[in-house]
Amino acid sequence: MASIIDTVANLAKRRGLVFQSGEIYGGTKSAWDYGPLGVELKENIKKQWWRSVVTSRDDVVGLDSAIILPRQVWVASGHVEVFNDPLVECLNCHKRHRQDHMQEAYAEKKSTRDTVIDPDSVSMDEIVCPDCGTKGQWTEPRDFNMMLKTYLGPIESEDGLHYLRPETAQGIFVNFANVVTTARKKPPFGIGQIGKSFRNEITPGNFIFRTREFEQMEMEFFVEPSTAPEWHKYWIETRLQWYVDLGIDRDNLRLYDHPKEKLSHYSDGTVDIEYKFGFAGNPWGELEGIANRTNFDLSTHAKHSGVDLSFYDQAGDTRYVPYVIEPAAGLTRSLMAFLVDAYTEDEAPNAKGGVDKR
Repeated sequence: MASIIDTVANLAKRRGLVFQSGEIYGGTKSAWDYGPLGVELKENIKKQWWRSVVTSRDDVVGLDSAIILPRQVWVASGHVEVFNDPLVECLNCHKRHRQDHMQEAYAEKKSTRDTVIDPDSVSMDEIVCPDCGTKGQWTEPRDFNMMLKTYLGPIESEDGLHYLRPETAQGIFVNFANVVTTARKKPPFGIGQIGKSFRNEITPGNFIFRTREFEQMEMEFFVEPSTAPEWHKYWIETRLQWYVDLGIDRDNLRLYDHPKEKLSHYSDGTVDIEYKFGFAGNPWGELEGIANRTNFDLSTHAKHSGVDLSFYDQAGDTRYVPYVIEPAAGLTRSLMAFLVDAYTEDEAPNAKGGVDKR
């Protein structure tokens, strides 16, 4: 029996929503093109997000930053050093997989209402290779950097090495001072952006859920440090309600609070809005993460660039580096959630006396 994901993927192709990229040449793994209906649906989602997060608010403005930023941006942000995933290789078929994803899927499958298994406690000896079925035959995990490299200039040299951005956020941070000056904004205020990002995912899949090229809808909300917890809670509630207001069944949504030991290097707290897609293993998948990035990004860019990115509050006669609350949503993941949530089947009698699903 086909899974809901396979069923929706097949329907999306037949209806002109999503096509496999380069299909006439055999296709590219986990790369997708959006057809006549798909591109309109994407645009509608973007418009709804932009209206909700940017144009309907007096405290948020927009930005469109470059995909290829100076390499030093990614050195300063920590991505060159720590943007890694732990990979293990099957000793039988030599396929590589993310260790944490397999541990999470195993823990979700084995957990019960009374007993919740910690993914970190799952031994790789218990995990079966999804490609060849061999159990417990894995190498030790090795870190793999997820940024995609490119070279600018006529010669592929170290001087020309650049990266395709793995997130749109850094383009916002390096423009913080420009926006404060030109838009005459002061905290609390936000900068929103929609754009393409790229990650060298080792195990892409689940239709358009995890791809190497994807679109993000991100907003960085700059606040006075002591107010960060309050604003973090506000944006979690506001963003969750956005999906409900657009028709997503609330029962198919949940909040996942990241354990402290699994937080990103910049985060003091991250809560994901997850949708129940019905994936094998763990049926839930992240739609959006709302993170308290503290003052990490502005502080590190100030340190590496030599430019002061603090804010002077004249009313209180104080100077501080703003904290950042970041709601970061995946555009195509949102599209997929709307498709899955709207999909229904009914039955009707056919001419042969049987029943057809439609």
